[in-house]
Amino acid sequence: MDNLKERLIQIVRQRSFQYSPVPKFRLTSGAVSNFYFNMKKTTQSAEGMYIVGKIVFEKIRQIGLHPDAVGGLTMGADPIAYAVAMYSQLVKEPINAFVIRKEPKEHGLRLPIEGDIKAGDHVVIVDDVVTTGGSTIRAINTARENDLIVDAVIILLDRCEQNGRQNIEKTGCPVHCILDVHDFIPVQN
Repeated sequence: MDNLKERLIQIVRQRSFQYSPVPKFRLTSGAVSNFYFNMKKTTQSAEGMYIVGKIVFEKIRQIGLHPDAVGGLTMGADPIAYAVAMYSQLVKEPINAFVIRKEPKEHGLRLPIEGDIKAGDHVVIVDDVVTTGGSTIRAINTARENDLIVDAVIILLDRCEQNGRQNIEKTGCPVHCILDVHDFIPVQN
């Protein structure tokens, strides 16, 4: 997995990471930062999707989980969930994918969650980037409100700001991060 992680870091550097010596990137939280990660350029590329699917699947197994499904709040979680589902089928250990809508549709069944899941299923919540943890916490809460059992959270990239990981952990879910900002910016003493 180390070689794949190194390749993932390279892809993120090439496609998703931007840095400015002067803070100029406005984040969802409203804060302005020196760096920005547009992870969709990684997770929606063919090679990135394969690597992310394999790494997240292996992390799920490494922490001893066998969930029924993996997913999170659209749209950051979507390509990760789809990649894990596809990879899991390739290795004949299927894990379904699901999507949590930001708002239920106004028509049809008005479901807040789409996918082949049902009440009582064990799930892993995924997200592409965490800063405050707000969208991940929203996904956890929606999953629980719909009687899913959230076993863990896996974050592709932790910005290590605004207590995002700690905020998520307050929900009682263990949090596992694949990468963090220090894979791209050295720790400042």
